[in-house]
Amino acid sequence: MSATTTSPSTTGAAKPSVHTGAGGVMNKRRGTIATVVMLLLALLWLFPLLWALYNSFRSYSYTQTNGYLSFGGWTLDNYQNAWSRGNFGLHLKNSLLITIPAVALTLFLSSMVAFVLARFSYRFNLTLLGVFLAANLLPPQALLIPVFKMFREIPLPTFMSESGTMLNSFWALILVNTAFQMGFCTFVLSNYMKTLPYEIYESAQLDGASVWRQYWQLTMPLVRPALAALATLQVTWIYNEFFWATVLISRGDKLPVTSALNNLRGQFFADTNLVAAGSIIVALPVLIVFFVLQKQFVAGLTLGSTKG
Repeated sequence: MSATTTSPSTTGAAKPSVHTGAGGVMNKRRGTIATVVMLLLALLWLFPLLWALYNSFRSYSYTQTNGYLSFGGWTLDNYQNAWSRGNFGLHLKNSLLITIPAVALTLFLSSMVAFVLARFSYRFNLTLLGVFLAANLLPPQALLIPVFKMFREIPLPTFMSESGTMLNSFWALILVNTAFQMGFCTFVLSNYMKTLPYEIYESAQLDGASVWRQYWQLTMPLVRPALAALATLQVTWIYNEFFWATVLISRGDKLPVTSALNNLRGQFFADTNLVAAGSIIVALPVLIVFFVLQKQFVAGLTLGSTKG
């Protein structure tokens, strides 16, 4: 009796084409719909930036005559005029002097606190984490008057502050941004550190590694993706922060770059194309930081997502 072989293609209906990804299986139709939806959402999200970029290369007189939906009137004068009128060179330097130390100090202190919370178990472990998170639950407006009065009474040497106090100094903005951002960074880093195998610390202890060495040479390299992701977020938040700058800084030459846009406003009207060019100048450093740390940012966001 001879065996009869049947081709799989003749025993049942053909299977629909599917796309297999890291998260599962999606058929072609759903994949196309998902792609179109995500593309539309991305365009909607980027529309303000793209619209500002488009109008920043057009002259105000041309758009007034032909409308903003017209095509033409190209010029580079908006960027040159915005840079000179807004004094962007000075204000960008001020923002760098505030943002870089504030981000570095925030990540350094947060990583130390997170290491203690994740590495050691003691009675007030969760209480300490709640204290750090409490700063993120309080609106800055509620602390405006106490912080202002406190900084007005804290003396500083004249080489650190020309006013002799924390007011009108970059130290005030560095410290207040660090205080408000530490809670979030501590929470994120402590969760990342808890995913690290405890056996590596036991091995380090057997080799005679001190607590500081376990933190600096063992833990910090392993949480580098999380640090990069937080650095990207912190640069964005602190660089764009303007509330505390208007409260603690009264001198115009010490304000951050976000204040430079106010210098582009006319007495009777605002050249929207000029303001658009200024907005692109302000946003450019943040975009550069994001694209430089893009891989680490994505890795930091997805780290531990598959651990159960």
